[in-house]
Amino acid sequence: MIKPTPNPPETDPTSPYEFPDSKKFHDAAERALDHYLSPSSRVMSCCIDPEPMFRANPKYNTESLLANASESLGSATEMLNNFASTLEPSHRKTALGIAQVVMVAGLAVNQALDHVEVA
Repeated sequence: MIKPTPNPPETDPTSPYEFPDSKKFHDAAERALDHYLSPSSRVMSCCIDPEPMFRANPKYNTESLLANASESLGSATEMLNNFASTLEPSHRKTALGIAQVVMVAGLAVNQALDHVEVA
């Protein structure tokens, strides 16, 4: 009887990683994994100073803080509206409700910004 499909090819039972330097290969792989997956083992240093607005600085200007909050809330509203458009109707209403709450908060921040006296 003739089979409709051929037998699978025979594979070499030896591992491609079994060579004289397999211990070196294994050690190098472990070092690479530790480097990328264990950041706590390295000293984390940052060459970029964080934005001073986000430091605990009580002297920071109220107008700038309100302006930043207004921009953040506007961005959050836009992101929620875009996200809601991808959802099914039952979840879309929830996302649009959250977007509306964020928008109202943005309006309150904008109104507070209008009342800030420039020093």
